Amino acid sequence: MDEQAKKTALRGITYGLYVIGTKVGDDVNAFTGNWVTQTSFTPPLVAIGVKKGTTSYDGILESRVFSVNVLESGQKDLAFAFFKPVSRVGNKFGDIEFYTSTTGSPILKDALSWFECRVVDVNERGDHALVTGEVVDAGVHRTGDPLTLKETGLFYGG
Repeated sequence: MDEQAKKTALRGITYGLYVIGTKVGDDVNAFTGNWVTQTSFTPPLVAIGVKKGTTSYDGILESRVFSVNVLESGQKDLAFAFFKPVSRVGNKFGDIEFYTSTTGSPILKDALSWFECRVVDVNERGDHALVTGEVVDAGVHRTGDPLTLKETGLFYGG
């Protein structure tokens, strides 16, 4: 296989950039993810990619729930804030406010929109797991264009 061609081809897949949250026992956790897609209308199913061996992945496996916060174009700094672990104090990750709803997973007050899922399937092949969840709640804070990975200058794939 031509490694450069593979990298170029895989980088042609378009991605959004999201903050994905979950419960970890009685606590909450969140991370930046870029692999999110709807897989079914009825029931409404969403699949996410989660790196195995992380606190967030362990939390999703334990709690069987997660939230997806859709970020707005221009919220690169908000996405980058969750590339590394962020300490939670009360209802904030650092200075980023969140609240909870149906599943107890964190919903960012500054997110464009959000949805919460209950896990229905986990496929653990590769270094990331494919987690499928059924959407059980959703909300819109405001309308706007979602943040894309391309906008940040980052790439995934290869």
